[in-house]
Amino acid sequence: MKLAHVGRLLVIGCVGATLAGCATMRAKENPETMVLKTQVSDMQGQLQQKDAEIDSLRKALAQTTEDKYNTAKQGPGEGSVAVPSATQIQTALKNAGYDVEVDGKIGNKTRGAIKDFQKAGGLLADGKVGKKTWAQLEPYLNKQ
Repeated sequence: MKLAHVGRLLVIGCVGATLAGCATMRAKENPETMVLKTQVSDMQGQLQQKDAEIDSLRKALAQTTEDKYNTAKQGPGEGSVAVPSATQIQTALKNAGYDVEVDGKIGNKTRGAIKDFQKAGGLLADGKVGKKTWAQLEPYLNKQ
């Protein structure tokens, strides 16, 4: 009986020592793991800084875009368009009697019509609708 009892105690002691050893092994971290955790933490900090920088740049871009839009929208006078769209240019040219398709794209045909309109109006025929050209072309925008 004593031998069986000693055997049991020995088995229990070995199991206990093994479990204690496993717990101790888990508590100690591998130095490589610690280095990697530090690197991940540093990279997360850098990522947060970059995210903040991106947000700042997005806000600045939005403000610049809004400022430019408001400046263009103000234009020379009440109800006047400062920067006409391609569709507005084509509509005005068509209403002025030029053979252009209103498709929203300034192609060769539209550019030629712009040059013809500029020549007829005594303007520099460069095919670009600037302030002077638009001042003469805009009245045709809403005519039928």
